[in-house]
Amino acid sequence: MTSPSTRRLLKESTDLHKHPSPYFTASPVDDTNLHDWHFTLVGPPSPTPYAKGLYHGRITFPAAYPLRPPSFRFLTPSARFEVNREICLSISGHHEETWQPAWGVRTALLAIRSEIFSGESKGQVGGMEGSEELRREYAGLSRGEVGVKVDVEGVEGGDGDGEGQDEEKDGQEKETESQQERHDLHDSSAAPIPESVPVSAPKPEIPTPTDPVTSPRPSVSDPASPSVQRSTSVSTPRTRSAVPNSPPASTQLDTRPRLVPAPTSPANSPWLDRAIICVVVALVILVLRRTIDVDDL
Repeated sequence: MTSPSTRRLLKESTDLHKHPSPYFTASPVDDTNLHDWHFTLVGPPSPTPYAKGLYHGRITFPAAYPLRPPSFRFLTPSARFEVNREICLSISGHHEETWQPAWGVRTALLAIRSEIFSGESKGQVGGMEGSEELRREYAGLSRGEVGVKVDVEGVEGGDGDGEGQDEEKDGQEKETESQQERHDLHDSSAAPIPESVPVSAPKPEIPTPTDPVTSPRPSVSDPASPSVQRSTSVSTPRTRSAVPNSPPASTQLDTRPRLVPAPTSPANSPWLDRAIICVVVALVILVLRRTIDVDDL
């Protein structure tokens, strides 16, 4: 049986898949381990310095989730949080007393995006101080992170880099569609060649007659095309070659009854007569003996 933690994580993963958010994505890193997730978070809109940022991170769920809170860490530099270090939040494992089991991944990521990014670290565990220029620079560089597929459609605020990526995606989709159309045209042009072979091959075999005598012959007066004459000349040898193969079966059937009764009847007839006479004589002798014995008594 699955544990309550696994059932809860499956439910949240299905909900995020059916109802995606334009501000983040989250899913298990591996289907065999539902307690380790990867998330991608879009930075809050302007005037924050994280407006053009796209930040990756990991979520680790305890075995007692949702009774105990998960832990969060960022993998993308942001000048707001340290890289690959658990951060202290009111919804993370550093403050279990403030965690509520009704909260989930969606609630936690929305809270991180709306509140945490807009404030300062102020000695927060896993947090760091940085200038706005540095944070804007990191936000622009975060778009170059490779290795995770993220859907960032519907991001608030003007995003020139996002529009450029959309244009590149549209161009790639058009190229793939044109290549697919060329491939389909090539397949359609090459397809009739193998189809003509099986269609034209059985045509000469259709009008093959069963009797070579009744096979139609081309008339002399009609100047038929050489293809017709060739077809008839080709078909007749086939029938002639097929006809001689049938007589051996009939001869075998005819010879079997001739060999059985004919030679044995005249040779054995006198011996049968003699045997019958001997049997009759023996019966007569037996009858006479019985009668004599009865008279003596």
